Amino acid sequence: MDSLKRMALFARVVQHGSLSAAARSLGMSTSAVSQQLRVLEREAGVPLLHRSTRRLALTDVGSRYYAACARLLDAAGEAEAELSAARQEPVGELRVSAPLGMADQIGPALGQWLHDNPQLRVHLYFDDGWTDLLQARIDVALRFGQLPDSDWMAQRIGTLQRWPCAAPQWLQAHGMPTDPLQVPAGDWLGVAQVPGLVWRHPASGQERLVPAHPRIVSQNQPAVRQLCTAGLGVAVLTCLDVSAQLANGTLQRLLPGWEVPPLPVWAVTPHRQCQPAKVKQAIALLEAHLAGIPGAVPIAQDRKRRR
Repeated sequence: MDSLKRMALFARVVQHGSLSAAARSLGMSTSAVSQQLRVLEREAGVPLLHRSTRRLALTDVGSRYYAACARLLDAAGEAEAELSAARQEPVGELRVSAPLGMADQIGPALGQWLHDNPQLRVHLYFDDGWTDLLQARIDVALRFGQLPDSDWMAQRIGTLQRWPCAAPQWLQAHGMPTDPLQVPAGDWLGVAQVPGLVWRHPASGQERLVPAHPRIVSQNQPAVRQLCTAGLGVAVLTCLDVSAQLANGTLQRLLPGWEVPPLPVWAVTPHRQCQPAKVKQAIALLEAHLAGIPGAVPIAQDRKRRR
């Protein structure tokens, strides 16, 4: 037993007024408590307690020493209370990393929760790269697509359908395609794909491997959407990216009979166990928000479909 534990034991003995009562509260035998007190006094080099068969009394130095030990015990209790509060209530700072395309979604997903929990602070990192969770002290990161192997904990919180889209001016110039191979290879926009996307036509069972040689390449999906809206080509965008544009007519969905692989969404955390309440609740709220986006597949439905 180290000196800090002996200090806490000494404070307990004084507070309970007897070795036996302190032993019961600590889950120890009375003889073990007595032995640890003797070790503490031997290390201190002075007597701390006057002990008799009926009562305990602090020595002068023991009284001053107890005051310091009691403060230590109080600080330990406060520290434990902080941990308990973190487990039960969303407190402190929550650090969230997400792609730039999620910037418009965090407010609707977490806004009411933040309003209801004013003791919680949030630090948002928007980056289409792979932020180092440990270096940036990230509590939860949103990741899209297939994840590389890592020691981090990944929880699937939804799936986004991906739709080919084009602006009305592109359609005026090229017409409405009925097969993905009818889109000129150089008119695709987005991330370079090698060799391309596999498209499926569920009604007929046909598949197409569409080679994509994008005319304009970007790792930033909002930028790709803007290029597509400007009529510069066809982009495969998630339902999250284009719901507003499809609603207002600035983009139109192409090839509705064809499907491309949907995009899984993950909540990634650096710890596999003991998630604080702020992380658990934030993940649950993000999952619920994604489930309400037109075209998204709720995680419960997605699990059934993948069985």
